[in-house]
Amino acid sequence: MIVAERDAAQPGDAAPGPAGMPTPSLATVMRLHRTLGLTDDELVAIRDRLGRDPNDLELAMFSVMWSEHCSYKSSKPLLRTLPTRGEGVVAGPGENAGVVSIGDGLAVAFKLESHNHPSAVEPYQGAATGVGGILRDIFTMGARPIAVLDALRFGDPAEPRTRHLVDGVVRGVGGYGNCVGVPTVGGELVFDPSYADNPLVNVMAIGLLEERHLTRAAAPGPGNLVVLFGSTTGRDGIGGASVLASATFADDDPSKRPSVQVGDPFAEKLLIEASLELIERGLVEGLQDLGAAGITCATSETADRAGTGIVVDLDAVPRREPGMAPFEVMISESQERMLAIVRPPRFADVAEVCARWGLPCAVIGRVTDDRDIVIVEGGLDTDGRPRDGARELARVPAPALTSDAIVHERLAAPPERRRLAPAPGAPVVASDQLPERGMDPGAVLLALLGSPNLASRRAVFEQYDSTVGASTVAGPTSGGAAVLRVQGTPKALVAATDGNAGVSAADPWLGAAMSVAEAARNVAVTGARPLGVTNCLNYGDPTKPEAFWQLSEAVRGLGDACRALGLPVTGGNVSLYNESARGRIAPTPQIGVVGLLSDVSRAVGPAFRSAGDTILLAGEAGPGLAGSEYARIAGVAPEDGQPALDLELERSLQSFVVEAAQGGILRSAQDVSGGGFAVALAEAAIWSGLGANVRLPISSSPAADLFGESPSRLILSTEPRHAAAVELLARQHGLPIEHIGTVGSERLLVELAGAGATGAAEERGSGVADAIDVALADLARAWEHGLPRALGWDTVG
Repeated sequence: MIVAERDAAQPGDAAPGPAGMPTPSLATVMRLHRTLGLTDDELVAIRDRLGRDPNDLELAMFSVMWSEHCSYKSSKPLLRTLPTRGEGVVAGPGENAGVVSIGDGLAVAFKLESHNHPSAVEPYQGAATGVGGILRDIFTMGARPIAVLDALRFGDPAEPRTRHLVDGVVRGVGGYGNCVGVPTVGGELVFDPSYADNPLVNVMAIGLLEERHLTRAAAPGPGNLVVLFGSTTGRDGIGGASVLASATFADDDPSKRPSVQVGDPFAEKLLIEASLELIERGLVEGLQDLGAAGITCATSETADRAGTGIVVDLDAVPRREPGMAPFEVMISESQERMLAIVRPPRFADVAEVCARWGLPCAVIGRVTDDRDIVIVEGGLDTDGRPRDGARELARVPAPALTSDAIVHERLAAPPERRRLAPAPGAPVVASDQLPERGMDPGAVLLALLGSPNLASRRAVFEQYDSTVGASTVAGPTSGGAAVLRVQGTPKALVAATDGNAGVSAADPWLGAAMSVAEAARNVAVTGARPLGVTNCLNYGDPTKPEAFWQLSEAVRGLGDACRALGLPVTGGNVSLYNESARGRIAPTPQIGVVGLLSDVSRAVGPAFRSAGDTILLAGEAGPGLAGSEYARIAGVAPEDGQPALDLELERSLQSFVVEAAQGGILRSAQDVSGGGFAVALAEAAIWSGLGANVRLPISSSPAADLFGESPSRLILSTEPRHAAAVELLARQHGLPIEHIGTVGSERLLVELAGAGATGAAEERGSGVADAIDVALADLARAWEHGLPRALGWDTVG
């Protein structure tokens, strides 16, 4: 018999729920739901799903599960338009991580997620628990984590707050990853004033698994045990999903600090080993990590996926703090916890495994067949039914919390003032009012190489262990995509993450599409075939039409680019409400791509290899400096626009470079992106210690060709005897390609050739037609010291 916990009826009380379950007064409900971040319309929807008013505990459960972070209530209609099917995809959106087959019975699991708001409040723990959470998403699928990439964005590096955030976040990423034994092998670091109050901390994780060990986050089999193992449950992280990740920041709001979770990487390491052993021994029917919304999320999602219900005995949950209220236990986001669905005869083996790894383990409930999530106090009997005298505290249909959560149709509207694309047929010509007029292009190159967004990241990545685990073939020191050996095979995985916020600020469709193209291109230049895309979409308040328009256009660009390049979207994350009193962040579509190299010995890097090698340029520059790092430093002419993206050309370019690399006819391959051709060429020289002599044909304008970031261009080097073969292959793929120079010398010399570099431009007195001629040592010095100097870390004058 279940005894309801309910005070004496008061005037205005709503009708009691099932079994006389406690239901607060209407006035109490109306006050509480707003405190928990629910709107009046959402309260009405909750009543519709329950057929009654919710009580306090149920309202708390709905508040976290219907948060933007957990429910995707604003973005779900957009995300449904993305291509999710593709060759080898064995798990896609809706699972903890995407999984793609790589042959020989093996598969790769990967996902990109955010921990932005917690990192703004408590940078070390926010970043650390972001790493821990994404690692759990990977090993929950049955995969052993082998790498992490971090994509970080902050405000002006000269500001004290930015320096505080950078220090804490970098230490958090490194501290957690280093201790747990997973290498941090790459990522991004970007500075822009829009991130001053709202930094972005996006983390991507990659794991390997045998396909036969693929594990789903589901709760099948009524009568099966619901087992909680790992760390105990405390008050840390309570409300993190709704308080932090689903609301904008107010000025100086100390109430958000308790919502940040606290991580323990040593407990995570034990959790990895115990979870993988349980999976490999076939001891679990389903497995789910506890992240946002804690036990509420783990139970409701696993039950809903299996079409079952779960009854939870609150008294059985191991706790680290006394006196915790039921809602605190149910929505706590204490880290390093897992929920397993276990057949009763196998529990003794599960408990033995957990004990051997030093992890608390408890049966906290049973799978039922009624599709409800039921919370009781007072215990369950051996059949999983509430004992006599037990109190039923909450009863909510699992779908109401998850698959049937509310979905909002938001209003999208472009900003009133924005530069439109040229009308169809209108000529696109290079501006003769370029802002670098009269400047030495060599000085421009040195300024770009020493700028915070393009300089060496050594000061950051030296704080990370990038080689632990012995799978790293090419990490952050290589300058290109990360290359990870698949142990016991000749294969390798290649991973990159990119996000173009500069272009997105003016054209969110183009920015998202270019981000996909660049991430895939960075994988392809190694010779790897891109397998799939994961994404983290970082945008503003979706209730504001302009912010939702940016998100809508970004999803459209993401989908268009993935369809054009033949890449499935295997999962990801949407982070909204990235705003503060100073405004919203630049729209930031962070994209992760994983690819497969069939033979790691044929991997191609971005650095030049040998003096005397031939340098070629595949693709050609187009007009458009807006959104570039050059424009950030030098300004941009009012009439200049964004670069154009031809997705069919991009697909041809990537097919070409993969074929050329696999054919063994390339010595190096470097994509042209941040800082343009001149920076890409300088990086290839700096990383190799080899200069170059180049004659660059100008197809657009000197500034655009040297420093513009128009996509679909590659700087290649090859042995002279293979140069003709590379050119022929490029033309077979319909690509323009030019032989532009030779590797060698201790300087970087770039002479400009063609109609755009002489004549009229020189007559107007423009200095950009001069050659770049800079000592390699000077380029390296500017590049190495740029970031430490910007952050005040440089001890060298």
